[in-house]
Amino acid sequence: MIEPGTRYLQIAFNDDLGSAMRILATLPKDPRILVEAGTPFIKREGMKGIRRLRWFWQHGIVADLKTTDGGGEEVEMVQQAGATAATVMGSSPVETLERFIAECHSRSMDAIIDMLGVDDPLRVLRRLRTPPASVVVLHLGRDEESTRGKVIQYKHVKRIRSKFDVAIAAAGGVGLREARTAIFNGASIVVANIVTPGKSWRGIPADSDVAAMARDFLTTIE
Repeated sequence: MIEPGTRYLQIAFNDDLGSAMRILATLPKDPRILVEAGTPFIKREGMKGIRRLRWFWQHGIVADLKTTDGGGEEVEMVQQAGATAATVMGSSPVETLERFIAECHSRSMDAIIDMLGVDDPLRVLRRLRTPPASVVVLHLGRDEESTRGKVIQYKHVKRIRSKFDVAIAAAGGVGLREARTAIFNGASIVVANIVTPGKSWRGIPADSDVAAMARDFLTTIE
């Protein structure tokens, strides 16, 4: 489970299992590193891919399901494959959010609400009858990164924290500089994508010394 008060680096793998395993083999075995099975990774590799990540990585595994319906069933699938946390979209029906969160709680998993495309995250949380999720993600989508002027909306951090005891994650175009900004603005989890050469997204280049970069991130967010 994600520990309150601890700052984490979440490394998101979005390509194939082979490239993920090559990088994982180099990473420091630090419990402050969460390994994410990104949405494209899950679509490519399925539950088998998550099982392989779990076999290799003994700390937190986040399944970025981006669930929009059928919350209970999807949580069950990834938990059985070894995930310790999973994501649901904040734009989902309230019934889906509540079932997803309840299922995560029943399986001792962290429920993560992804607020991609949500204008008012606090309004989403206020609609819930169940206890809140473990983590709320303020997320700038990969397709949005190239739009001038679009940034992660940290203005929501204090509003959310004033009502709910949840961790805040920052995702979308996060490099070292953005990680510093995220921590300064109250986030405790920074999500960095492993970026394949030739892609325009920001993050950690797959052909760089990812282990060294991970250490730099951990130092930055301490």
